[in-house]
Amino acid sequence: MENTGSNPAHARIDAPVFFSAAAILALIVVTAAIWPRGTGETFQSVQDAIVAYGSWYYVLVVAIIVVSVAVFSLTRLGDIKLGPDHSEPDYSFISWFAMLFSAGMGIGLMFFGVAEPVMHFLTPPVGDPGTIQAAKEAMKLTFFHWGVHAWSMYAVVALILAYFGFRHDLPLTLRSALYPLIGERIYGPIGATVDVFAIIGTVCGVATSLGLGVLQINSGLAYLFGIPTDTGIQIVLIVAITACATLSVVLGLDVGIKRLSEINIVLAFVLLIGILCLGPTVLLMQTFIQNTGSYIAEIVSKTFNLYAYNPTDWLGGWTIFYWGWWLSWSPFVGLFIARISRGRTIREFVLGAMLGPTLFTLLWMTVFGNSAIELILHGGFTELGSAVQQDASVALFKFLEHYPLAKVLSFTAVIMVVVFFVTSADSGAMVVNMLASHGRDDTPIARRIFWASTMGVIAIVLLLAGGLPSLQTAAIASALPFSFALLAAIWGFAKALRTDNVKRMVLAVHTAADNEVPWQERLDNLLQYPSEKGVREFQKRSVLPVMRDFADELDNKGIETRVVDDIDQGAVRLEVLHGDELDFVYTVLAATHPLPDNALIGKAMEELPDSEKYWRAEVHLREGGQDYDVMGWTRDQLANDMLDQYERHLQYLHMMR
Repeated sequence: MENTGSNPAHARIDAPVFFSAAAILALIVVTAAIWPRGTGETFQSVQDAIVAYGSWYYVLVVAIIVVSVAVFSLTRLGDIKLGPDHSEPDYSFISWFAMLFSAGMGIGLMFFGVAEPVMHFLTPPVGDPGTIQAAKEAMKLTFFHWGVHAWSMYAVVALILAYFGFRHDLPLTLRSALYPLIGERIYGPIGATVDVFAIIGTVCGVATSLGLGVLQINSGLAYLFGIPTDTGIQIVLIVAITACATLSVVLGLDVGIKRLSEINIVLAFVLLIGILCLGPTVLLMQTFIQNTGSYIAEIVSKTFNLYAYNPTDWLGGWTIFYWGWWLSWSPFVGLFIARISRGRTIREFVLGAMLGPTLFTLLWMTVFGNSAIELILHGGFTELGSAVQQDASVALFKFLEHYPLAKVLSFTAVIMVVVFFVTSADSGAMVVNMLASHGRDDTPIARRIFWASTMGVIAIVLLLAGGLPSLQTAAIASALPFSFALLAAIWGFAKALRTDNVKRMVLAVHTAADNEVPWQERLDNLLQYPSEKGVREFQKRSVLPVMRDFADELDNKGIETRVVDDIDQGAVRLEVLHGDELDFVYTVLAATHPLPDNALIGKAMEELPDSEKYWRAEVHLREGGQDYDVMGWTRDQLANDMLDQYERHLQYLHMMR
């Protein structure tokens, strides 16, 4: 497998992907701008056909995705890391959660948190509107649309990309998901086509969301400051948001996107707790528990409910619309989540990236949705329902009018909407930049500016021409062809995990013990804390000669080998080449650790002086670090350890043939 992770040359532009995607985007935007009505009718007819003839397929695909994610996380496959075995997460849980939540769902909650429950309450798919039963059903349906199904679609794409990108050193682009199926051909036209498709879907999705989302920001500003609601103001808002997103993506993931996401998650908790405390607190906690129980109890029946015996347009207008929207966004959100998830196990990833956001989403929908329904059902504020049905973009602000400190809450909400849009735009620009740059994000600043600006320009052009709804419909319809590729990728991912699991079973972690060595000498070696110089001298004096002897013996038997002396970088490596089968790699790496007295003080390694560190000669295989130290071992012990690990590797190859 090709490794692009350490070669700066791969930060250069992927010309076939970049120019093809730019040309197709230009064609789509010009067409939608010049003929918005005709383009809209064409895309809408495609969407209508999908709903009429393919709704069963969308429902089946989403069910397969949910089951697959559950299997990957709940079985022993969940122990596999998204990266080498020794890797650790790059981000704390709070920062990681904030970034994935902001990119994946945050803005939708601001727009639909009040609007969707109220609309289901007033126009349910079955039954009488405006009743207590309609209120219960409205929350069940809202939970269904925003729960584990949505996050499963994001999670499965992120899992596949993070696994192949970080554990097998493939490019962190969508093409890598197809590696188990087409192998090295991912570097050819097929792989380029997949990445071009992902760029188009991401740019269209983010641009349309940006264009349509400024309506909510404009509504909030009109409520707070009396600013008129018109196209000119909305263009200014798009320019401002795009400028902020451009600055964020230029600053990079750790400075821009991460900090904005952390700010937003804090504001989200503040607004959530504020409404919970100012509203009917006890009722909201009761309904949250009941809503969650009803959701869990009916999750299977709602997943497969196509209203086949009682046909309704509601299914296409809501559930199929959402499934198509989540699928069309999954390349963008999935790749972004993959980028920030290196070092986590599959189980930890699923619990954090699917169940965590789902619980927060369900709580949010309960607090805002049930509060709004309570105002209409028992508070007599029927005008709130009318306002929501007329314009969903004003739903949140009309709702907040009924609370103390309405202006403060509305101002907080406007800030959140703006920052959520900025984080969606900057993470989208980062993802598109990676797709067009061989999976690298350390690219020239000008390229990052180009993609962030492109999204803003497209949103403005289509807002002026009235073509945004057309592009939105096109993005959702694109979920159909993408679903075929995703199902194939899931199948390939399952095969790769099975292979990885077999290897993990065969290559058990162990330490070698030589009973010929007196126990006092072994204890003395155990209690030493070697310096970096001592470990590198051990690598040169003992490890390297044994590797060369081992390689010579295999060469004499007709097996090709390679010994790499990289002691200056802290590593010596033995490679046994097996042609089309997986090669054996045995590395002894100089690794630094804090002394026992300093292990618990919480400082980063770079903050500790050399006097408070010690070094180990750690064994690494292709799968990563094996968590044992060979410093001080005799040459016979080293040779036996290499032989043991090589024997396990051959057993693994035998089991996989």
